[in-house]
Amino acid sequence: MSELRLNLLDAKNAIHGTIHGSVADAVIASLSAEPETIAELEAALERFNKRIDDYAPFASFAAGENPEPWDAGVVIVDLAARIVASESSYSALLAQGEVNYHDGSQATDTWLPYRLPGDWLILSSVLEYEALRSVRRAARAAAPPIDIRQILYGRPIFEFIAAECLTEYAKLDGEGCEDVPELNDRSELDDGDTSSSRTAAALRAVHARWLMTSRNELGGRTPREVILEKREFIACEIDSRAMQWSLLQEAPPPLPRDSLAYRFAGFGTHEYVIYYDFVRHLLTQCWERISLQLPDKARPEVRSGTQAAVAAGAVSAEHPSWRVSLVTWLEEVGLAWLNGPNEELDGRIPAAIIETERRRIPLVMSAKDIMIDENCDLCRMLADEASHFGPTFWHLDGCNMDEGFEFSSYLTREEFEAEQRRWQEFNDEFDRKWAVEHAARGDDVDPC
Repeated sequence: MSELRLNLLDAKNAIHGTIHGSVADAVIASLSAEPETIAELEAALERFNKRIDDYAPFASFAAGENPEPWDAGVVIVDLAARIVASESSYSALLAQGEVNYHDGSQATDTWLPYRLPGDWLILSSVLEYEALRSVRRAARAAAPPIDIRQILYGRPIFEFIAAECLTEYAKLDGEGCEDVPELNDRSELDDGDTSSSRTAAALRAVHARWLMTSRNELGGRTPREVILEKREFIACEIDSRAMQWSLLQEAPPPLPRDSLAYRFAGFGTHEYVIYYDFVRHLLTQCWERISLQLPDKARPEVRSGTQAAVAAGAVSAEHPSWRVSLVTWLEEVGLAWLNGPNEELDGRIPAAIIETERRRIPLVMSAKDIMIDENCDLCRMLADEASHFGPTFWHLDGCNMDEGFEFSSYLTREEFEAEQRRWQEFNDEFDRKWAVEHAARGDDVDPC
């Protein structure tokens, strides 16, 4: 008993047919690509079952639903309700696991990992599915996906940064006119320059407020919440596709650009890190422009309102046209940063990294990227050896991001604080053991 009846449903269509149980397993694994239609599911199936020529795996399926078991049982995949219902003796369907890769002619010994998004419901009863599907479908239809990038990379962020930087500049009362370093390095807070430190702290505060302020355009959620909503899942997806690439020695099929999963994609770790740098770049550029174009209230001639200040090009922060021009200029700055080579990213283009992650394609490193020193014989040998073992992948980890809950990847403040306590306990225990061990030897060494 190895065949079963498979029912596939989306918001508009339903089809059913009989297939081998292993195909049903691959169909469930294909849900990791977040398909919303039967056509998208068929395309996602190529991750695990290689398509030969124009073969369509569901071409023989009939229209409509048929919940009656066949041979080993029945499986229902409802894309609109995000429910899988299975009554099968062939296998137990799981939200996370591995499936055999089929190379188009036969099943192989290669097992490929998968993980479904957290909102999928796996049931072992068709009756339970029939009781729940209408409610689940209605709930999803009532909350259509939001294009979060229209807000996070659109005019709302530029307007927010312009307004908040002007407010913070006024609070510093002219002390923020020093050059502002890029704020990925926390060392500027300890450089003894009070003005620069206050400016850096002000811009970090603006960044944190942007992340933590709920917005109607995001359904009442904060930018931080939508950024982190799918980060862990997409990171797992990228790791799974990287493993697949390594095992099969060929790139897995990417998400189509017309798929809903691509168009409304969440943030993965790469975009999470790049977005942090994007916002910081906008903040520093905005602050420098304000410092150059607005009068320095600390200068006596500005306080007295002399003609010199006007001749120098000083303008009012309250003037509507100047605010609009600042927002428009920030849009141009942001677009240029996203689409230009970035030295901090080894010359890669931020927008290209984001695009690659949205399509669930791992970032590949070349042998040259791996090589530490081109003049080192050992380095060249290692790079050459690495090229024979398959692709090497490049990752961002956010190690240069600021401390604090707002900039962390923890979903709740409770999780963040628990981790902080754990690290503090670990450090305290390390210091205690260090002191005991060195006291026993008569050493006088500071553990720091």
